[in-house]
Amino acid sequence: MGLFDFLKSDRRKADEAAARAREHPERTTAAPARPRPVPASPTPGSAAHKAVPAAPKPAARPRPGPLAEERGAAHTPTPHSAAHKAVPAAPVARPAVSTGNRTYTVREGESLTAIAARELGNEARWRELYAMNRGVIGSSPDLVRPGMVLTLPT
Repeated sequence: MGLFDFLKSDRRKADEAAARAREHPERTTAAPARPRPVPASPTPGSAAHKAVPAAPKPAARPRPGPLAEERGAAHTPTPHSAAHKAVPAAPVARPAVSTGNRTYTVREGESLTAIAARELGNEARWRELYAMNRGVIGSSPDLVRPGMVLTLPT
């Protein structure tokens, strides 16, 4: 088949259909004319576009209340976000200097909360205790093992 032979075959088919229609008009029914598709929305240059009111702007999102922040639902900035660049870096924990700091050896069944309550007088200071001893404890404050020697804050 040549490059434009498909056009000839289409033309031939159309001629044959027209001949059949002339011979047997009762067999053929005219296809109803299709209505032209109407665009779903007016185009910027049309008169209908000027008559359509502008879409309403989305409402501002509500700020999370204090309860959402307590549960940790507040946004945490990522290292590449603009919010991260606006937040100052957290202070780096310095190694404890042995100038009269007290130490405590962890016993079986103890937790940082229990140690903070007994030794520091307030169980809420467990975070401070963990911050000072992160190098000894590791990345999870729940994994305090017997025999660990912790430095107590003053």
